[in-house]
Amino acid sequence: MSKAGKTFNIMFAGVGGQGLMLLSAILGKAAVDSGLEVMTGEQHGLSQRQGSIYVHFRIGESISPLIPYGKADMMIAMEASEALRYVEYLKENGVVIMSNRIMPSVTETKNVALDKEKQTKYLTVDKIVQSLKQVTNRIVLLDSLDLALKAGNARTENSVLIGATVACEDFPIPAEEVRKAVLALVPTKTANANSKAFDLGRDAGSTCLE
Repeated sequence: MSKAGKTFNIMFAGVGGQGLMLLSAILGKAAVDSGLEVMTGEQHGLSQRQGSIYVHFRIGESISPLIPYGKADMMIAMEASEALRYVEYLKENGVVIMSNRIMPSVTETKNVALDKEKQTKYLTVDKIVQSLKQVTNRIVLLDSLDLALKAGNARTENSVLIGATVACEDFPIPAEEVRKAVLALVPTKTANANSKAFDLGRDAGSTCLE
């Protein structure tokens, strides 16, 4: 990739406490171990406040760690509404890999709770997907928690999402290098569960190939 002067851009999005930094670290290690150049730009939120977190992740030759608007080849969102928050970075017909989990902000919860007429509703996954489809139809919606539980550990959602990324035919990092990075960075006692979660995510992410 770097020899051709091309860059594959990934936008990571989530909220504090979900382990988004581990997810980007795993793909970073896999890329470097594959001989690819990587540049990242991170913004850390406050986990205790469910603060928004994002990571600009660029593979290949780039002159800046920040992805320009409309240039992300892929977005990986651990929380559904965060995908919508950063959709302006996604290129037309880019890939969105997202969890169906929604963690309403304090402001949204307050508005719903104080609406005596009960007219204010929480944002739904369906509405999020409808909005994302204005930019792309390549949306992989995962019940990442359910798949993690099937893998044997609720805390393997990261591996589910990472598994889904390698199912995309234009993803530049070899799948087995990504698996090796997963197993190298997760706690040893969770290796089997994370490996299974990776496989379940990979199977679920096969819709990227359509």
